[in-house]
Amino acid sequence: MCKKNRRAYVALLISSGFVAGILAGCGDARKAEAEDAAHAPTAPVVKVARRNLSNTLEIASEFEPLQEIEVYAKVSGYIKKLYVDWGTHVKKGQLLAELEIPELQQQLQQDEAGARRSDQDLSRAREELNRAQSAYTVAHLTYTRLAEVQKSRPELMAQEEVDTAQGKDLEANAGVSSAKDAVSAAEQGLLASKAALGKDQAIFAYARITAPFDGVVTKIYAYTGALLPAGTSSNKGDLALCQLSQNDILRLVIPVPERAVADVHVGDSVDIEVSQAKNSFTGKIIRFSDQIETQTRTMHTEVQVPNPNYLLVPGMYASVKIPLRSASNVLSVPVQAVESSGSGSGTVLLVNASNRVEKREVKLGIQTATQAEILSGLNENDTVIFGEQNQFKVGELVSPQIVAAPGME
Repeated sequence: MCKKNRRAYVALLISSGFVAGILAGCGDARKAEAEDAAHAPTAPVVKVARRNLSNTLEIASEFEPLQEIEVYAKVSGYIKKLYVDWGTHVKKGQLLAELEIPELQQQLQQDEAGARRSDQDLSRAREELNRAQSAYTVAHLTYTRLAEVQKSRPELMAQEEVDTAQGKDLEANAGVSSAKDAVSAAEQGLLASKAALGKDQAIFAYARITAPFDGVVTKIYAYTGALLPAGTSSNKGDLALCQLSQNDILRLVIPVPERAVADVHVGDSVDIEVSQAKNSFTGKIIRFSDQIETQTRTMHTEVQVPNPNYLLVPGMYASVKIPLRSASNVLSVPVQAVESSGSGSGTVLLVNASNRVEKREVKLGIQTATQAEILSGLNENDTVIFGEQNQFKVGELVSPQIVAAPGME
């Protein structure tokens, strides 16, 4: 072999050995990486997907009657007849009980007699006025004629006669004025008598105790024969007849937290679940205080629930679901995959194409009980770690395993 060929042969051997070394090194690296992947810790992951999110506030509350009162007697009396009992459904104006008030009945008879007497007095006064007016007419005509005769034929009429006729005319005129005053006084007396009669009649009407609104008698405090005191004082110890509740419409008082106040509006419909009832119910936000309680940081909000069939009973507990905000077809991940840092931002651990862990800053939108909207920082179908983030380190090789998280469709 010539010298030139020998050099080429040596170079070929060296080159072949170098290539073989490189290939051997790559094989070792792949082998080491495969061994690392085999020993990599398993990481539960979920995929970023698009979903319809609806943020709902769920609060437990207790049904209350729309209104509830204790029915008192306006006047004191014995219960003569009772028309209701526990659980009686009544309509507005329906008779609940009748009271017996003997002294008031006697007072009414006295008032009626006084009114009749005043009416008779007025009749006599009017008759007296008619008599006085007749007398005045005669006296005035007599005086007028004598005065005219005296003017035309003074020698035929003495001045004394004219003066006497004039005096009687003035006296008759005064009698008419007095009679008119008497008639006016008699009219006022009649009005006073009728007013007294009307007052006592109005009071006596309270002997019939009626329902002020449609409702249910939820308690009875007194029965036939019991003495009901007049409920006109502020004494809370006065005995009431019954307790009346309006149960065809119930109310729920909801303490809405401060974070949800901006999303609560009068007229919004809410879903209501009652564990004791099989049916589902719907209510409506009817009013709120429009003020945050400084101690609880909540706002007094009332929901009215129609109850025409009386399936619901005051005192039952209910779970109220108030819809707040909603979004359609938005990127989201389970809330367990996000470590929130407040102010609508947070971090997630992304598993990249090389199965390495990366830390990503994300901007958050609507957050429900199970899902959080991702406004920026992730793309659809990205894979993020589900659960505690402190179990994994940035750059760590992991073995991702997709899990079914709550709220995932």
